Amino acid sequence: MASDWRNAADYDYLDNLDVSGLAWECLRRNARYRADYPQMRDGLKSPAAWGLRFPG
Repeated sequence: MASDWRNAADYDYLDNLDVSGLAWECLRRNARYRADYPQMRDGLKSPAAWGLRFPG
C-alpha cells in the first residue's frame, strides 16, 4: 500500500536523519539525479556535478 504524502507520521523518520541522510532523501527523489545515476555508476558522468564526494 502506498503511503499518503499528506500524512505527517509517514515522515517522522526524517527527524532522526543527519545532514547527509536528509541530503540523500532529497537527492534520491530527484528525477534528474535518477536519470544521471546509471552514467555516474558506469563512470561516464562525474558525481561531483551533483555535489557528491566520496572519501578515499
